[in-house]
Amino acid sequence: MRITVPTARVLAALLADPHADHYGLELMQHCGLASGTLYPILHRLADAGWVERHWERIDPSEAGRPARRLYRLTGEGATQARQALAELRAQLGGGPATATDPRPAW
Repeated sequence: MRITVPTARVLAALLADPHADHYGLELMQHCGLASGTLYPILHRLADAGWVERHWERIDPSEAGRPARRLYRLTGEGATQARQALAELRAQLGGGPATATDPRPAW
């Protein structure tokens, strides 16, 4: 899978809490991406088996909003995401980013 900077941002956001469900608006805000960029990335990640998706189980009338589509890294997806981000960081200047490193943390 080709890892672009926007894809790296999405993977980093998902890896921040890899066992949690994440929804689109949360990811858009965290990554600074528009929906037209985010959702195709999530679709490609799901097609590759890196992300699983499902609808939130709520009663929309009780919640006062529609159900959200939720996204979570698969076990394999988390492994592949960590490896892909490490390789990308190495290509951009070596080693993992640190608190004093000016490179983006994705």
